[in-house]
Parts: sequence; C-alpha cells; structure tokens
Amino acid sequence: MRILALDTSAKSASCAVWENDVLLAESFINTRLTHSETLMPMLHSTLQNAKLQLGDTDYLALTHGPGSFTGLRIGTAAVKGLCAGLQRPCVGVSTLEATAYNLLGWHGYIVPAMDARRGQVYTAAFLCDESGIRRLTDDCAADAAGVLTACSDENLPVYLLGDGASLCYNTVGADSRVRLAPAHLLFTRAGAVAQCAAAHIQKGEAGPARDLGISYIRLSQAQRELAQRQQSAPSGAD
Repeated sequence: MRILALDTSAKSASCAVWENDVLLAESFINTRLTHSETLMPMLHSTLQNAKLQLGDTDYLALTHGPGSFTGLRIGTAAVKGLCAGLQRPCVGVSTLEATAYNLLGWHGYIVPAMDARRGQVYTAAFLCDESGIRRLTDDCAADAAGVLTACSDENLPVYLLGDGASLCYNTVGADSRVRLAPAHLLFTRAGAVAQCAAAHIQKGEAGPARDLGISYIRLSQAQRELAQRQQSAPSGAD
C-alpha cells in the first residue's frame, strides 16, 4: 500500500510518501511562502526523491481540518484534482489526530493544539500506550485553559504539540505533568498523516475524492461578521 500524504492545515506544509509502514520520503516547509507557491513543487520533489511517479501511488491522504481555512481549501482542491486525474481513492484525517501520530510510541496523554486565534485553540485529547493511540475527545475549539480537561490521570505526562502548544503551555504549564514536544515533532508532519491515514484505510474508510469534506470546526471571521450583522438588523429589513 503506497500513500501520498499532504498537510496544508497551518503555516507549515509537508508532503510524504509512505509504503507498507515505511516512510520513503518526506518534505517539510515552514517559511513565509504560501501553500499555493510551495505545495506542488514540494509534492513533485518528494516523489522524485522516492524515485516514484504520481501514478505509482495507491491512495492520497491529507489533513481535512481543523486548521487554516485557506490552507485546508488549497490542500483539498489539490487532492481532489490529483485523485480525479489518477482515478485513485483518498482519505481525509483529522489534523489533530495526525499531529498526535508524531508521538506514536510515547506513553501518556497527547494534546495537539492549533492556534485558532481570538485566544482559542483547536484541540483534542489522545491517550498513547502500548496498544497505540486512542482518541479521548472530539476535535473542538477551546480556551487554552481547558486543554487538560480529559487528562484525568495524575500519574501520566501530558505532551503538548502543534502551533498552539506554546500558548497552552504558558497557560497550563504550572501543572508538573505538562511538557512541550521537541521542536522537530512540534508541527504536523506528512509522514504522521500517512501513518494515521494507513490506519483509516485498513478500516475501509478511504473513498472517492468527491466525498472529501473539510472540518472547519467553527465559522470563518467573514461568516461570523455576517451573522452578527443579520442578528443586529431591524426585524423585517431586506
């Protein structure tokens, strides 16, 4: 099973090729360049490093949210276009679940946190032990102070990662269990996306690209402002 995996859910972007539990190649960029500038060149260079062509892949995988609205749309559009041309199935995975896979094999609570702005983070809690990674909570938008709610065992460490991890650490770091993931594992990596996607594929969760959706979690700023204007408009106004 050969998977081409992408992540464009935040400021960083990455691409990886995964084959039968082996990471063949991975690229990661965390610069000021936009995803529209970097994604396709990075994809082709990653395939080239793996000595493969696009047509050699069996599945495409990507993070389908939560995250940057623009980034998610760019990644989703790219995967849908590639799947249509290649006639390959795809699988979308939670950005937070995929990020948790960065720490697969660690022992304790894993709490990815992505900066959602306005003092909030997108987050979920996972438990990692000898059996693998198990989800404890659904993806949600929450205040940084609430990220430890599901971490009830006082004897287990809590690992924060993601681009919102520092915000959370500054808020809940007084808890002696809380630790920041090391810098090289802090952000979502396409290799972890691929490994997470492989688990979903084995459960039969891959499908056609037309069924691929985006999990925004909350409304965009433009949608929120529109809703506020509609609520404040006089009754009966056009």
